[in-house]
Amino acid sequence: MTWNRRRAALLGAFAAVVLAAAATPLQAQGDPAANYPTKPIRMIIPFAAGGGNDIFARLVGQRMSQDLGKPIVIENRPGAGGRLAAQFVMDQPKDGYTLLIGASGVMSISAAVYPKLPYHPSKTFVPLTQIANFPLILAVAADHPAKTVKELVAWAKQNPDKANYATTSPAFTITTELLKLKSGMPGVAIPYKSSNEMLLSVIGGQTLMVIADGPPTIPQVKGGKVRALAVTGAVRSPELPDVPSMAEAGYPEVDVYLWSGIFAAAGTPPEIVRKLETVARDAIKDAAVQEKLKAMAVNPGGISGEDFRKIIDADIVKFRAVAEAANLKFEQ
Repeated sequence: MTWNRRRAALLGAFAAVVLAAAATPLQAQGDPAANYPTKPIRMIIPFAAGGGNDIFARLVGQRMSQDLGKPIVIENRPGAGGRLAAQFVMDQPKDGYTLLIGASGVMSISAAVYPKLPYHPSKTFVPLTQIANFPLILAVAADHPAKTVKELVAWAKQNPDKANYATTSPAFTITTELLKLKSGMPGVAIPYKSSNEMLLSVIGGQTLMVIADGPPTIPQVKGGKVRALAVTGAVRSPELPDVPSMAEAGYPEVDVYLWSGIFAAAGTPPEIVRKLETVARDAIKDAAVQEKLKAMAVNPGGISGEDFRKIIDADIVKFRAVAEAANLKFEQ
């Protein structure tokens, strides 16, 4: 090989090395997700530690951190029914380092019932995926004469002065009001601070009925303290196989599933959104995570962000119609 050819070959090899070395930073500049994350990610929970959404976040967040290679730090920010946490995340930098665990009550139901809500669940935020969804359970005291939903409706119509129901939030209120609209039964809302208080009020006879979430209700049903008459939705709950669905009970329109999901702030780079969605969905579909979610009497999620968005927007339309038909007014 002549010197000129050798020199040209060496220059070509050198140029290839330079280009290869330059490719990584150029790619990183063009793809914000290439080196993401470089620091811990905060996951904001709208409720106090120990509740269902907090447990969801810790379970899924731990699995996500394994794939992302950085810790996910859980931060509880309760207040105003969870809306303060949503506003906090909305105001943080749009860089993928602050995520929100949004429950349906904080997101779609709040959007349906609060006309001055400062955020929109699928416009101010990007839905990444649903962690889980679950029906609610209609229950009365174990010694109440009603054995079916239709018997309860008839009893309430015959005893309107005793027809009331326990509730803690718009999510439970609006579901009960939906049943009232579809059945014609009367019922006055009696507010309580927690699901446990709601159930105790039914057991103690202070209220006629309750539509509540599964984790606090199922132990009371299995312990014989309350009688479950139906689960909202079209299918039975695996945890209560002998309890009919609302569709089986004759009220298919009472098709309500609450949910919990993961959100990023709108404006987060789409490359980071895609990475987070993939990692979150993979975490939820992990066999160990699925087993633990099912043990909490919920249906594991893991759907795409776009499918989750469609559910949210449909919920807003449905719940807004119920609130308007029932003339419900909620103080923000």
